[in-house]
Amino acid sequence: MSAPPEPRVVSVPPVLLEVRDRVDARLDQVLADEHRRWSDVDSLLDEPIDRLRSFSVNGGKRLRPAFCHLGHAAAGVGGRRADDDTALNDTVLDAGAALELLHVFALVHDDVMDGSSLRRGEPTIHQHFGELHEASRWAGESRRFGEGVAVLVGDLALVLADGLLTGAPRAAWDVYNELRVELVMGQFLDVAFAANRSADPATSRKISLFKSAKYTVERPLHLGAALAGRFDELAGAFTGYGLPVGEAFQLRDDVLGAFGDEAVLGKPVGDDFREGKPTRLVLHALDVAHRQQLRPALEVLDHLGDPQLTPAQVVAIQEVLEATGARAAVERRIEDLLGDAVDALAGAEVDPTARNQLVDLAVYCTRRDR
Repeated sequence: MSAPPEPRVVSVPPVLLEVRDRVDARLDQVLADEHRRWSDVDSLLDEPIDRLRSFSVNGGKRLRPAFCHLGHAAAGVGGRRADDDTALNDTVLDAGAALELLHVFALVHDDVMDGSSLRRGEPTIHQHFGELHEASRWAGESRRFGEGVAVLVGDLALVLADGLLTGAPRAAWDVYNELRVELVMGQFLDVAFAANRSADPATSRKISLFKSAKYTVERPLHLGAALAGRFDELAGAFTGYGLPVGEAFQLRDDVLGAFGDEAVLGKPVGDDFREGKPTRLVLHALDVAHRQQLRPALEVLDHLGDPQLTPAQVVAIQEVLEATGARAAVERRIEDLLGDAVDALAGAEVDPTARNQLVDLAVYCTRRDR
């Protein structure tokens, strides 16, 4: 099997750093206000809001707000710019913060469904509250308490996200609502796909489409364009760029989840193996192993989905992914998708500065190390 092309890890684009700082400050302000308001009602409400605030502000790449901002900035062609420059205005800032709170909602609930204990190098919300319940010797089952509180914390993030979009135009709300429905449907497919141990690559691609490509890139770009009043003109170009970048982003996530550096990622490598996630890497390896009757490889892959997978078994699965050419195939696919995304912007009537920033962001999404 041929070796994978070595991805060149790139630095974080300046636009992403700028958006991150502004969005972090806005999230901190919103959640600090909520903390003050509900702390006066009952001190028991301090801890869930504190955990939501910490989870929301400390970590996260802020890709969705960045794509929303660039979708808005890119719409500033021919004097139809929504502002005088490409700086992040308050309307787009609130939309970006809403996307991040929506993402927190999804992550908190996803961690409950997956039974994950770590997120961004810290205990997950349900893990934290389960441990708090146990340490406090409260009544009932600690696990159920932790998961119940996590569901409520996620729900709070969703409601606050909606509040930040109160003044958005109807076109923006149409995009946002579609994004939320797609996210839920993609998550259901993901849960069902893992449970029934399916190896259908078509369903795997649908999951990637709804949980990553549309959710992370395409719809945030559409939201920015809708806020600028140019959704109809730019939706096609942003789809042509956003879907390949989003798919490549998910494939990079799969590679990092299988082969990344735990110290950099802030979560255990191999969790996808323990959850039995049918990633493109795994499906490719299974296909090759079945077609070539590689019994040792199939015996190793048969352990996928075992929550008690040992470090040695994780290494064995990694070796199979390498030996079957799965990693090489996914790396080549990522590079092809990057080329498709850049080509899609070539003929679009967008602000040239924003176009260049979108190219930089696409490169970062496909070659990042975390």
